[in-house]
Amino acid sequence: MGGNTSKSLTLSTGSPPGLRPQLPTVLPYTHDCVARFSSNSIIKFADDTVVVGLISDNDEKAYWEEVADLALWCQDNNLLLNIKKTKELIVDFKRAHHPRTYTPLKINGDTVDRASCFKYLGVHISEDMTWTSHAAALVNKARQRLYYHRQLRKFRVSPRILQCFYSASVESILSGNITIWFGNCSAQDKKALQRLVRSAERTMGTTLAPLQELYIRRCNSRANKIMGDSFHPSNGLFQLLRSGKHLRCHAVKTERMRRSFFPEAIRTVNSFLTRD
Repeated sequence: MGGNTSKSLTLSTGSPPGLRPQLPTVLPYTHDCVARFSSNSIIKFADDTVVVGLISDNDEKAYWEEVADLALWCQDNNLLLNIKKTKELIVDFKRAHHPRTYTPLKINGDTVDRASCFKYLGVHISEDMTWTSHAAALVNKARQRLYYHRQLRKFRVSPRILQCFYSASVESILSGNITIWFGNCSAQDKKALQRLVRSAERTMGTTLAPLQELYIRRCNSRANKIMGDSFHPSNGLFQLLRSGKHLRCHAVKTERMRRSFFPEAIRTVNSFLTRD
């Protein structure tokens, strides 16, 4: 970097989670791995790759061919697909009223397991696009951290250390990717998550920001970052009205869409603009 080269170091073990020294090599290496069909997208993050296919009129041909192309690309580039760790998830809101059958997906002759829920980049995604599984996982994980939070209080550590521990170990769990899932969480799930915040409040003897307030702040912050980046693929979704005082609200047909990030972010930004 900057004309300087570090000394070589041989590692005999794998790198810890979150530390990816191979990223500068992997990302350019997979740059040419792109979707061939407009109805599909290939999402890459380090060694985690997801193929997203939009299937219309029960025509799965483009989706199958995209997966086959990816498998062939991996073979040509000396990469190995782990079929045992590969899962297929189908989101179809019409199946409840009109049952459908889908042909099992196969890669190199091996059938891919179909899952009703899977974890991707820390978020549990369900086939019905509800967030109960994700909320339950967060509650279990945060409860474990709150135990150590209470132990610290027994050791009479300072309130500042308790606050730092909560922010780093508990709030970071509850707020991870919160702009994606919190808006469509059920009232019951939100109450379960908020109870964890109240438990931390009792431990520290102070008042913490509710998750709803944290969610609104994160939506506003993320929306402003997107609006400030003209190269962001979603930048065009944030358009000012002719008055220049508010953003244009997009028409939505379902409650699920209304409570998703982009409509919620536009409403949040507009509310901040009104206050100003």
